[in-house]
Amino acid sequence: MSRFLASRFQSLNRYVPGEQPTGADYIKLNTNESPYPPAPAVIAALTKAELDRTNLYPDPDGAELRKKLAGHYGVGLENIIIGNGSDELLAFSFLAFCTGARGVAFPDITYGFYPVYAKLYDINADIIPLRDDFTIDLSDYVGRNKNIILANPNAPTGITLSLSDIEMIVTGNPDHVVLIDEAYVDFGTESAVDLTHKYDNLLVMHTYSKSRSLAGARLAYAIGSAPIIDDLYRMKDSFNSYNVSRMTQLMGIAAIIDDAYYIEKRRQIIDTRDYTVSMLRDLGFSMTDSHANFLFVKHSIMSGKELYTALKEHGLLVRHWDSPRISDYLRITIGTQEQMEALGDALRNILKTQGHLTD
Repeated sequence: MSRFLASRFQSLNRYVPGEQPTGADYIKLNTNESPYPPAPAVIAALTKAELDRTNLYPDPDGAELRKKLAGHYGVGLENIIIGNGSDELLAFSFLAFCTGARGVAFPDITYGFYPVYAKLYDINADIIPLRDDFTIDLSDYVGRNKNIILANPNAPTGITLSLSDIEMIVTGNPDHVVLIDEAYVDFGTESAVDLTHKYDNLLVMHTYSKSRSLAGARLAYAIGSAPIIDDLYRMKDSFNSYNVSRMTQLMGIAAIIDDAYYIEKRRQIIDTRDYTVSMLRDLGFSMTDSHANFLFVKHSIMSGKELYTALKEHGLLVRHWDSPRISDYLRITIGTQEQMEALGDALRNILKTQGHLTD
């Protein structure tokens, strides 16, 4: 670091994203991207006429995209804000609601940007341990007297909370914002969006990066009461008015129009997830009950680090953390059926070479 960096940031632990390899040809199962391309309508939206208009700024409020999203979810235009990926909207939320004495609470094993933002903004954070089975103890969050941020399904475990659980947390913290990060909701759990009609302290966040195959476009949106959304606009317009590009907004609109394509791709991913669960169990793995587009697994004999390294040598990238509670685990993104079969072949080869699997 330079001698010019402010002292408060010198101990900041940066978020480390999954590897994005260049050069080597890997099967990428480490960043929870969709294995499928965007819908045909999304590609068709990028016409030459529209590309020729990139000399002009985009709509700073994304009105047309927000109208599509509002109709899709049955909410008002005033209930939606779009952002440059979920991370930007999360940053606005931490800054708007959690600084000062109000603070925030979230699990010890969850999306890695939460503690980064808490440190960046000097927020008082209660980091609450999950149970040994990686589930949440609701009593830790009801009446916490802090803002609450929960990923549902959680990352990297894929474990879900029911709507009744979420409602209990929301009603148990009426004077604080409860943010439900639903990045993976389309792969097997029920969204809390409808609860935003009932509770003015609930904020629900969605991304186009996972189930809508637009990780590279950087697009997300949050849904909540009009006052909360206005608070987020106050943050956005004090940071970057034109935060979502013209092309990205067009792709976001087209993705809503061509929703049938994504419903089918999600079905394929869920079917492939079921196949992968069975295959991994046959190879001696155990795992959490994931309702996301990834699995959180460990082997009965080999460590997570050993398997991560061996898989990389076989041309497959998965995610591994050295954190004590989860160092034996790997997070494996669900790819295409062919990619998961390649994963199975590599694991059989690795386990046989190590003497942990016989023919």
